[in-house]
Amino acid sequence: MADLYALVAEHLEKARTAAHGRSSELLLHDGPLRQSLIVLTTGTELSEHETPRAATLFVLRGRVGLTTAGDTLELGEGEFAPIPHERHGLTALDDSAVVLTAVTEV
Repeated sequence: MADLYALVAEHLEKARTAAHGRSSELLLHDGPLRQSLIVLTTGTELSEHETPRAATLFVLRGRVGLTTAGDTLELGEGEFAPIPHERHGLTALDDSAVVLTAVTEV
């Protein structure tokens, strides 16, 4: 059991001192299910990458832009969205913390 908000504070401090502006932690790895906390400072990007079989993004803090070919979905604190089944990227519009839930195999 973990206090997500305490982890967010801890990782935000790490992200602020990291050259790449981010910090993350694997929260759960149970077979094909993975949950990760990802903390990004304002303006930090996760470059475009492939999508897992199924995934969702939940914003705990801040605002992020989830980008796909020609489109950006802005998500704010408390908002949740499925990750599209195509290459995508993520940009922190504010200091942000998200929980990525992914299923890696069936």
